[in-house]
Amino acid sequence: MNPDAASYAMASLYVGDLTEEVTEAILFEKFSSAGPVLSIRVCRDVVTRRSLGYAYVNFQQPADAERALDTMNFDILKGRPIRIMWSQRDPSLRKSGVGNIFIKNLDKSIDNKALYDTFSTFGNILSCKIAQDEASNSRGYGFVHFETEEAAKKAIEKVNGMLLNGKKVFVGKFLSRKQRDKDMGDRFKSFTNVYVKNFPDDFTDDKLHALFNQFGKITSHKVMLSENGKSRGFGFVAFEDPKAAEESVAKLNGMTLVEGKQLYVGRAQKKSERQQELKRKFEQIKTERLIRYQGVNLYLKNLDDTIDDERLRKEFSSFGSITSAKVMMENGHSKGFGFVCFSQPEEATKAVTEMNGHILGSKPLYVALAQRKEERRAHLASQYMQRANNLRMHQMGQHFFPPGNPASFYLPALAQPQRFFGPAQPPVARSNPRWGTPPPPIRPALATLPWQQRAPPRLPGPRSATTARPITGQQQGRPLAAARTVAHKQPEPLSSTALSSATTQEQKQMLGERLFPVIQGMYAGLAGKITGMLLEIDNTELLHLLEHEGELKSKVEEAVTVLQVHQAKQASLQTKKD
Repeated sequence: MNPDAASYAMASLYVGDLTEEVTEAILFEKFSSAGPVLSIRVCRDVVTRRSLGYAYVNFQQPADAERALDTMNFDILKGRPIRIMWSQRDPSLRKSGVGNIFIKNLDKSIDNKALYDTFSTFGNILSCKIAQDEASNSRGYGFVHFETEEAAKKAIEKVNGMLLNGKKVFVGKFLSRKQRDKDMGDRFKSFTNVYVKNFPDDFTDDKLHALFNQFGKITSHKVMLSENGKSRGFGFVAFEDPKAAEESVAKLNGMTLVEGKQLYVGRAQKKSERQQELKRKFEQIKTERLIRYQGVNLYLKNLDDTIDDERLRKEFSSFGSITSAKVMMENGHSKGFGFVCFSQPEEATKAVTEMNGHILGSKPLYVALAQRKEERRAHLASQYMQRANNLRMHQMGQHFFPPGNPASFYLPALAQPQRFFGPAQPPVARSNPRWGTPPPPIRPALATLPWQQRAPPRLPGPRSATTARPITGQQQGRPLAAARTVAHKQPEPLSSTALSSATTQEQKQMLGERLFPVIQGMYAGLAGKITGMLLEIDNTELLHLLEHEGELKSKVEEAVTVLQVHQAKQASLQTKKD
């Protein structure tokens, strides 16, 4: 092994349980007191850029990292104790389970520090954690990972069955999920307690005993009653022999005691077991549904109020076999969108090609493959990053671009007729134009876009080594008061008839003239940039967004998120260059 690599690995710390407010700058200030810090990285969500609650701190010297681990572990940072451990770059060490123990039945007052202090006497601890719920309260169990298997065995031997804060705790070897599922499966096959439901209201303990007594000796049985003494429709039967319990489930489950109801008989489960099983089933159903409808489910927008399920099925039936067609309703009225699902991907693709933009009723349809919100946002981010990268490459090659915002979604590769979204403004004279001399505009009255009247703004520089300053409306573009002077007059509402009679270029201009003043009211300094991004969307969807303010606002927020992601990546690249 490379000695430098080994030294670097031993000088790297994992810092967990961080609040969202903790940044690289805060961590640098915290850990630099232990010694020279080489780098810090707070791990963030790819799309939202929110902190995932943990970070890595790399020191120049292992001794400094060890000093930080010994002196700063469980210190309070932004109101929460941080959890520090050595960064394990080798996944085989984490997955092997060597030296890893599991502790349960812990008192809720025991936190990470108390657990660490309790078990640190048995050996060097690599990591230590109490499981917590959404409210950061203890779930009553935790994990300790020792450096050696000997230390783990000693901890199990000494602490298992002891009282900690008045509660007898269990300490045992940690088992992976695969091992636990296997053990659970073996337990499922050997059970004596049976759960029964869906029997008649007048069902008594004696009737329950008579029904199950045929399979073997019963140790206990009970019909659960309500406060007024009536049956709640379920009960329990405990057998002496597991084979008798298994046979009763096989023979009685599904039989009819009440007309219209099937008796349910199954292994009795704890609440936590039922929740885990339901969660697994839900995830499986969700995955199967995604696979089943991949490429065959269409999303439709801008539906006329007169369109119902039957009309939708009729219009799309010529493209193939339809498994479902649904217009989404609210209080008996159409919400303006719906779904059509085909049996084959080829049929769905043909429907998108021929029906997108088709006039149905009095409105042009927007038709596309249905996507989850995360997929749409990722696609939007991918499109934006591709255009931003293309622009950067052209700038380095000194190619001419219109003096628009470099982070805009609308980035033509060649000089094109300019679009205007607001009243015409006189061009700003520049003694040393940064982008070269633009060609004469095709329409002098509509010569410049609102965001073309200033030099392309630079993305804000990082606050620290790896921290980017967030975008705000006042930080980019002109101030709000100045921005209002650009769009003092809002155009008349746009009809689908007027849009369909215009050329492609005129359609984008007409849509942009309506979008810009609305977006300017939300994000004044970013209105031009966001307008350009939205103009990359299909015209029928843009028309739908103009008619539905809530959906337009949601789409604008997605665009702002994309800008923030791009800004953070630019800051990170700049930091690496520096």
